[in-house]
Amino acid sequence: MKIVAVRSYLKNMALTKPYTIAYNTFSDVSLAFFEVELENGIIGYGSGSPAEDVVGETTEQTAANLKTDFVQAFVGRDIRQFQQIIFETIHQFPHLPGTQAAIDIALHDAFGKFIGISVANFYGQKVKSLPTSVTIGIKSVAAALEEAAGYKALGFKILKVKTGLDVEEDIERVVKLKEKFGNHFKIRVDANQGYTISHLKKFIEATKHQGLELIEQPMPVGTEKELLALDRSDRKLLAADESLKDPQAALQLASNEKPFGIYNIKLMKCGGIVGALGIANIAQNASIDLFWGCNDESIISITAALHVAYACPNTKYIDLDGSLDLAEDLVKGGFEIVDGQMQINNAPGFGFNLN
Repeated sequence: MKIVAVRSYLKNMALTKPYTIAYNTFSDVSLAFFEVELENGIIGYGSGSPAEDVVGETTEQTAANLKTDFVQAFVGRDIRQFQQIIFETIHQFPHLPGTQAAIDIALHDAFGKFIGISVANFYGQKVKSLPTSVTIGIKSVAAALEEAAGYKALGFKILKVKTGLDVEEDIERVVKLKEKFGNHFKIRVDANQGYTISHLKKFIEATKHQGLELIEQPMPVGTEKELLALDRSDRKLLAADESLKDPQAALQLASNEKPFGIYNIKLMKCGGIVGALGIANIAQNASIDLFWGCNDESIISITAALHVAYACPNTKYIDLDGSLDLAEDLVKGGFEIVDGQMQINNAPGFGFNLN
């Protein structure tokens, strides 16, 4: 089945509410969209939303790359060669994971629709559903408690609390959340590289009895060896995020003494499903758990992440709330959230529909 057209465009989308992390505040997001049309009328959809601070690629670059002659030359190719096209894309756009992801996702969606099965079923679904965390940005204790109460009313059971600006305030925020909500919420934290080793030790010690599920990327990229000063039991709770961009990094972090016990995989860091599976396979062989995350993204790429996450037996955590922050989106469906649990619908491809 031949590809007869490819299309791409850039859309700026407002967020439902601004949020703050350790190094920035966001109120809107630019998303690059990519379409692959087959001769029978099937259209596969992809989206790119790289974080420039992490991977060095802007969404504007993604959109420009999707209009190049290389991409236009997909026309006439057979969709059954989609994995070969992805291989060529990775070599054409090295270190540009937003571009790779948009193409990878669209080709997977088109292929799944063509053969009539979901992408999760194509790779073999191992996980039925998991609860996603919802994110509370860096804010006052009172504001964090108010936002958490709203999430409780919506049925969510896991909070990811952004930290990394002031360790004392971070400790207070976590303690107060636990005091107010007890065991209703499991709590994860994400320092976005904001701590020093002394800050991290202080935070771990002060929150030992709060039952934290994990601590995501507590220190800057390049300081991974300093984490080896922590006890092995503490390192098991640490999740690599910005330190983990591709399978090469996954292999490096899995060797000898492991600084992280968990790998956070984001399609926008590793270039889509093919890159994600490369990381996942390394993690499985190294007995490292998987934690699937996201940026502010369309339902398109969030659903793609869910499909590949549920195809990996070592998936333990998901943090795929990025599309919930968008005031609008190109598509709807793909997944549903029931009592905080994210479930895919197993329709062909990724199972979403145009809005």
